[in-house]
Amino acid sequence: MYNNSFLKQVLFVAVVIIFASCDKDYNEIGSDLIGTNHFDLNKENYSVVAYNQKIGPIQSNNLPVNALGIYDNPAFGKTTASFATQLSLATVNPTIGKNPVVESVVLTIPYFSTLKTTNADGSHVYELDSIYGASTAKIKLSIYESGYFMRDLDPVGGFQNAQKYYTDQTDFENFKIGNRLNDDSNIAQNDAFFFDPAEHVATSTDAVTTTRTAPGMQLNLNKSFFDSKIANAASAKLLTNESFKEYFRGLYFKVEKSGIDAGSMAMMDFSKGVITITYKEDTSTTDATRVEKSIVLNLSGNTVSLLEQSNTKQAYTSAISSASTTLGDEKLYLKGGEGSMAVISLFDTPGELETLRANKWLINEANLVFHIDADAMGGSPNPQRIYLYDMTNNVPISDYYNDFTSGSSSKNGKLVFDGILNKTKSTYTIRITNHIRNLINDATKNNVKLGVVVTEDINTAIFSEFKDKTGFAPKTSVMNPLGTILYGNKILSSDPNYDKRLKLEIYYTKPN
Repeated sequence: MYNNSFLKQVLFVAVVIIFASCDKDYNEIGSDLIGTNHFDLNKENYSVVAYNQKIGPIQSNNLPVNALGIYDNPAFGKTTASFATQLSLATVNPTIGKNPVVESVVLTIPYFSTLKTTNADGSHVYELDSIYGASTAKIKLSIYESGYFMRDLDPVGGFQNAQKYYTDQTDFENFKIGNRLNDDSNIAQNDAFFFDPAEHVATSTDAVTTTRTAPGMQLNLNKSFFDSKIANAASAKLLTNESFKEYFRGLYFKVEKSGIDAGSMAMMDFSKGVITITYKEDTSTTDATRVEKSIVLNLSGNTVSLLEQSNTKQAYTSAISSASTTLGDEKLYLKGGEGSMAVISLFDTPGELETLRANKWLINEANLVFHIDADAMGGSPNPQRIYLYDMTNNVPISDYYNDFTSGSSSKNGKLVFDGILNKTKSTYTIRITNHIRNLINDATKNNVKLGVVVTEDINTAIFSEFKDKTGFAPKTSVMNPLGTILYGNKILSSDPNYDKRLKLEIYYTKPN
């Protein structure tokens, strides 16, 4: 008996490790771990009430990844994502010699990409990850010096709390300074910018060494500006990063439509970005030799994701503005950024939860199963993951905390908790077994409202504050530009999609 039990545990751990080590085709991992064969278990379906709630402007500072570009979603509308960041000196108090003259300024930010092929000549073929829309579709990209200082602490309340910045913050547009800095004559660096999947190839001046780097944003910035702003700055301005951030308040990446192109959007880790300023200065000797040196600026400090919603689809607008909080909605619209979420109430029928408690059933598994309305989505991509949490207290539920399975990316941890897109069935399943057990076994537990959102990172459980109303939403939902349309609970029995309505499935064993 002991050996049999031990073998089962080993097999379970092995399955978790094997699946968690691979990013590909993980859309059914959660169901594989738990299994769908419930043998002789009893099953009951319980109705739930689920309705839409608009999110609106929301706190968006210091996100791990940020969207940049334009994505026109057929089911929801257009999102334009701009970005602002502070800068810091990689080395403070740099020693700059006499007569410095800037030779080049290059901004480099890597894209998320996967190496697909290595060719015989040493070149590589990459595929970009987290691109929405055609990667070759153009956007107009303008990078400005920002005149808006991003404080660390909020003066309201005596500088005791971190300063919050929001998706609709207009200060960066209002306080941009001068002309754009990415003013190269090559329009692929500004007016017709696109997310190029080609690797970057650099050859040394003696044509001996060739360096290849993975795809990324690589823009030439205005040399005169950085010659004045950095190379010939007063030394006190570069003494510390505190003084530097006050002096050079950051960059504002402004995105606009480019001609008739629909545009595209990329998720980017701006914290890996650098600006390399290469300059020449006089040597300390009396000869006329000039020496080449460089100063590196990191894209680090406070950041903010700036989102603009436009061309919003009528069905979406109507659904989030006329939600039925008592009876629930027919369709649930989950949209990242400034979008929308679903609110779920369990056991809304009077006496239902009390009956369950009196039955003293052993709860083996409890699931919320969401079916995607593919017709309403109109072919637009569904997010890889949705996330459910305790909306009353703005914390994860116990099933999230109790799931220690891990994956090799931000989207595929917490495999048992699930919420992973099942492409075959067009469903998302979220397991709330422990949450239901706690409700049934402990009469003092509150039957809290649950929130459901799209998520960019299942392993992050931090919350962002709404701007125009009281409440919070998961920070990772702000990061995800996608949306999905799910069947809610309010579907008539005569509707052909009645079986796709949202319901709570409980598998149980009766006590002896």
